[in-house]
Amino acid sequence: MPYGLGRVRFMDDDEQASKPSWSLFSRILAYFKPYRWPLALAVFIILFQTSLSLVPPLVLRSIIDEALPTKDLGLLGLLVGGSILATVGINLLQVGQSYLNQWIAKHIVFNLKNTLYHHLQGMSMRYFTTAKPGDILTRLSSDVDGIQDIFNSTVVNALNSGFTLFTTAIVLMLMNWKLGLLSLAVLPLFILPTRKVGKARWKIAQKSQEKVSELHQIISETLGISGVLLMKIFTKEADHRREFETTHQELIKLQLKETLVGRWFMMTIQIFMTIGPMLVYLYGGYLMIQGELTVGAIVAFVALLNRLYGPVTQLSNIHIEVTRSFALFGRIFDLLDADQEITDAPQAHELRVNDGRIVFENVHFAYQLETEILHGISLTCEPNTVTALVGPSGAGKSTITNLIPRLYEIQSGTLTIDGQNIQAVTLNSLRRNIGIVPQEPYLFNATIAENLRYAKSDASDAEMIAACTAAYIHDFIISLPEGYNTLVGNRGIKLSGGEKQRLSIARVILKNPKIIIFDEATSSLDSLSEAYIQKAMGPLLEGRTALIIAHRLSTVLRADRLIVLDKGDLVESGTHNDLLNHKGLYAQLYATQFLTQEETQSNPDTVIK
Repeated sequence: MPYGLGRVRFMDDDEQASKPSWSLFSRILAYFKPYRWPLALAVFIILFQTSLSLVPPLVLRSIIDEALPTKDLGLLGLLVGGSILATVGINLLQVGQSYLNQWIAKHIVFNLKNTLYHHLQGMSMRYFTTAKPGDILTRLSSDVDGIQDIFNSTVVNALNSGFTLFTTAIVLMLMNWKLGLLSLAVLPLFILPTRKVGKARWKIAQKSQEKVSELHQIISETLGISGVLLMKIFTKEADHRREFETTHQELIKLQLKETLVGRWFMMTIQIFMTIGPMLVYLYGGYLMIQGELTVGAIVAFVALLNRLYGPVTQLSNIHIEVTRSFALFGRIFDLLDADQEITDAPQAHELRVNDGRIVFENVHFAYQLETEILHGISLTCEPNTVTALVGPSGAGKSTITNLIPRLYEIQSGTLTIDGQNIQAVTLNSLRRNIGIVPQEPYLFNATIAENLRYAKSDASDAEMIAACTAAYIHDFIISLPEGYNTLVGNRGIKLSGGEKQRLSIARVILKNPKIIIFDEATSSLDSLSEAYIQKAMGPLLEGRTALIIAHRLSTVLRADRLIVLDKGDLVESGTHNDLLNHKGLYAQLYATQFLTQEETQSNPDTVIK
């Protein structure tokens, strides 16, 4: 399976991302580049804040060693006031820094999500028929959102911790180099367990991410309208509930395991953080007795230790966070690097449709390279005619209609519209001139008017009414309590199959394309609904080039020309009577399929007066 299609192997992503390359790093930096000035301001705030946070411990030393022994209330008030002002300033800077960090992170995520969404919009149908929706959702949501956490926890923490550690170490050494060396000597006790625990937590986090993707997949497949319907029909609620609960329980176990690892780690750190001050008191007391250190200096040393140990713990975990960030960026870039397959040619021009003549010349196509679906198809759909595609299931009828708007790309041969190769024109101009009425009409969970205006956003009420009148659905719409403002439900579930199909036809009428593709969906409808749709097809097909996948006798008789397909080959072509007289595959299909249909279904006027 091509990488980026189908199931994602998260561990493989991390294995690749665990060895960061300069090209990947420079690609990541490109997303930070537009915010270099806010980043510079954030760095300045961090530097100023870390420097200012040294003031309270140093003031404490002066209070103990100078103000209190001399009983100087003026100096004491000045020192206390200075410490309070420094503390207020530190907290104000932290608020500003936090806002600036969030602003930068959210804008990076905003741009990244927009880029991903735009890229996914350009992917061919081949991609969406193989990729799992749960995986796409995970990458577009939690993976990208993880970038925001990485910025705050990795970039900001690295700068903050680095500056804090550097400035604190300098102050400690200046105060007393002997006690300073002792304080720094404890640091390896923090680094070694932090690195080990960090790696363990990251491995657990990898598995947790896989379970999150599995949960997304279960939700998207079983709680979509089609999945819910299938689940209820086959009474699989209990099975899917157990599957969801089992996967969720496995995720909880992993998360609890990660938390437990963290708690043991924190217990170890707390022990070391207790040992450090005790050593300072022990050796500092000795130095004080020797007259090398004051009480205030010892207290200040202990206060500064927290500024030393905390940053070391965070910095020792940075490489784990960097690995995580490269893993997430790797997953996101993998999606961005997935071949869009169908794009505009460098010199693509606007399609100019005059007549709407469609010509296939020796077209070959395969969904998978080893299995060819169409074998050298050559046919012409003349303007102002209805061409019906007929053939058994799997003959290639839907494939032919999918190739015209370039939902898939042909392997060889040419496909032209009014003499213009569709691969040489822009996709927008090509698809603007093509209207498709699918076999299963899709409606958004919105109002009828909003679904209609999906074809033409600036359509007036009069234009909508005219389109719906032509599609024989207007009278039904105005009979509803909310009329055109009626919500249709998820995928139009509140409407019948015939009503959804007529709305779909009205939407295409509103678009007013020159070329119509109609995957006829009347075979599952009752006679009255089919008759309405056949009646609605009249204004839809009039004056256009129409290509219809024929399932019913009424469509076969309406067509000006029949194209008979079998196993990817064009085996017959002609009118209904010509093909019957030829006594080939069409005659067999007619005898076994079309002839069994009621004659009234071929003439809607006998049903709708």
